[in-house]
Formats: sequence, C-alpha cells, structure tokens
Amino acid sequence: MAAARKRPRPDEDTQAECPFTVTHPDPNEKDKKSKRRRQESEDQPVPKIPLQATPFSPMGKFTKDPNNTMDRYYQVHPYQKWMDMTRYNSFVLNGVKYYSEGFIFVANSSTIERQKNPGEPRPSRQKSDDDWVARILEIRASDEHHVYARVYWMYWPDELPAGTLEGKKYIQGRQPYHGQNELIASNHMDVINVVSVTAQATVNQWDETNEDEVQQALYWRQAFDVRNMELSSAQPRCKCNRPENPDKQLINCTNSECRKWLHDDCLIHEALMKTYARLGTDKPHKPTRVKAEEPEGGQRPLSPSESGAAQTAQQSIDVKSEDQKTIKLSDVEVGGSSASSESQTLTVATGTETKRKGRPRKSEVGEVVNTKPYEGLFTAIINDTSTPVVEIQDLRESVTGGEKSWTEPLRCLLCNADIH
Repeated sequence: MAAARKRPRPDEDTQAECPFTVTHPDPNEKDKKSKRRRQESEDQPVPKIPLQATPFSPMGKFTKDPNNTMDRYYQVHPYQKWMDMTRYNSFVLNGVKYYSEGFIFVANSSTIERQKNPGEPRPSRQKSDDDWVARILEIRASDEHHVYARVYWMYWPDELPAGTLEGKKYIQGRQPYHGQNELIASNHMDVINVVSVTAQATVNQWDETNEDEVQQALYWRQAFDVRNMELSSAQPRCKCNRPENPDKQLINCTNSECRKWLHDDCLIHEALMKTYARLGTDKPHKPTRVKAEEPEGGQRPLSPSESGAAQTAQQSIDVKSEDQKTIKLSDVEVGGSSASSESQTLTVATGTETKRKGRPRKSEVGEVVNTKPYEGLFTAIINDTSTPVVEIQDLRESVTGGEKSWTEPLRCLLCNADIH
C-alpha cells in the first residue's frame, strides 16, 4: 500500500532551518536490535522509542480496525540533538502566544508567493492553497536561534492522496460531503521551525449526532491514518447513505415513524427523474387534480499527549529574525510540574522564506458522475416557505400545449410520505 508522500525539501541554496526528521520504527524490531547490542556492548545506550498518544478521537470508525486509536511510535533524528534541547509548553511569536496542543497555521509556498506579490489578483484557489494547518504536540529549543515544534498535520480534503480507503471503496481528494471549512485530522508527524507559523487556528471537532450544530469555523469530523491510508467513517444520511455536507441544507421527514434527514440534492434528483419518466423529451405537462393528504406534522430544515511526557520547562527565550520577527518561550508548566527562571532575550537569525517538508500536495479530484437524463430539459428547486414543494421548470422550447412551471409534493425518499 502506498504511503502519504512528504513535500519536497527546498533547494540546497535555501536549506531549511529545521534539521530534524521523523521516522516511525517498529518497537518489536527495536527490542530485537537491543538484545543484539547488549550482547556486543553493555555500555552502548539504546534510544527509547516513544509512543505518541493521538490527540484526536473521531466518532466514526475505521473499516480495517474499528478499535484503531491512531497512536504512533516515533523517533526524531538526530536523536541526541533533539533530546538535548529544552522542552517548553509555549512560545510567543510577534506578540501571540502559542501553546502545545494548540492549532496553528503554517506558511507554505502559496503563502510566500502572496506575500511577495500582495497587489496581484488571486486566481481561482482551493482550500489547500491556503496556509497548512497543524496541531502542536511538542515544543523544543536549544537557544533563541533554534526553536522547533513537533506537529501532527491537519489535511484539507483536497490533499487526500490516491488510494485512500473510505469504507470499502478507494477515493482521492475532496468528496461531495466535505464542507469548505472542513479539515481532516491525521497522524502524519513532522518537526517544523516555529518561524513558519503565521497565526493561531481555531479548529473544532464536529459532533454529527448533534443535528442542530452549525459549522461556521474550521472543523474536523474524520481522521486519516497515514500508516494504512484509511479514512474514518462519517455519519450517513438520507436514502443514499452519504454523509452530510454542512454547507448544504437537509430536509427532515415529518412522518413520525421515519424522521430521517434527506439531502436537498437527492430530493430534487428524485423529483426530476420522475418528471423525466412521465414526460420524456416531448410530452407536455398538463395539470391534474390531486387530493390533498392530511398533514402529519411540521417540517424543519437543518442548516447545516504523548505518553510519559511530563518534563519541567526551564527558561524564557525571545527569538528575533532578521526582519524583526520575535518569538518568546515563556515560563510554563509541562506535564503538571513547573520550574521558573529568569527571562532572557536573544536574537534569532532566520530567512524570510518558509522551507519545510510536509504532506502530499493536492491532486485533481475525480468526481462520481450520476446519470441525469433530465439535464437540459427540466430544472427544479425546493420551496419550503410554507408547505415544502418542488418547483419544476420545463426548459423544452419545442414542447407546447402544457404548463412550463408547476409544483410537485415533496415526498420522503425512504417512506414515501409527503413532507409537510
């Protein structure tokens, strides 16, 4: 199975300030090597392989392993250089304080290009052209010139690589149910230089069981396990069993024995398919008397720590770049214990560009094409100002002798009851 690819490193003449890489060794393999090393030399230290407990708990499940926690063993290299640095709980960049476990925006090549050419018009862009988003797991620094964060990346849906397993099918990129502000949590780990951080990010987990919750900021509901390229499930809705896109409306069936939520698109598609089956390409629509059914109720639309990490933080660090960016690492508490010492202010020399490794770039999204024989012949919208109905427009100019606009009752796709 393919693995999530990392973004390429920058050219040698603009080498990144971050010298650290992350690997994910098998702890069982490490135990075997440790025994061999002890036989060779009892004095040779064997680095411990730490386990990163996932900060994400998706409500959906993974198909391959429903009990998958996404916890990962990892190793930062060079190991001793990383371990020799002081661990901190927060840092301050340009007056903004960033905490471990917090979300951040991280500059990418698109960010840098926009900063270089602020007056140029911006072309059509995907969400993944915006700053990357990450969650801080750990902050370490050797001095004010060398401040780093170990992070887990949040994916924009556009960045889901080819071969991603969702349930029993393989997908790639953004799916129809993904909202514009939707992110996907992952266990894709990296170490970055904190000068690449551009701002704090607010990212909420969406509880899909709360049907009245509206998503107005960045949010996530699914998780992506990069080890086996699997995406956790999302809550199915409607007859189609597709998840909800919070940017679109759902209609609730008013039948008390059903009460299912239905996609607007599915209701419209069903109405247009029935219209096409009845009228085809050449029959005019002539109204017929329809006996009104007794209402069954009102309708309501829906708008849409790492294990063993307890350490003591020590000093305060101010970091200042050549272009007057400043970072301050404050006295903090880590893992429940604290230590405070006199603050220091030091100068950091950094480049103006952001150079880092990271996640796979976005790729073109292959969308599933539905059969819609009514396209170009009929259109429809749902009018739910009072009793909801489907308003249908006849676009066939060659067909005469009938009405060109009429309404049809809105019926549940599951129980076939009229929705009131």
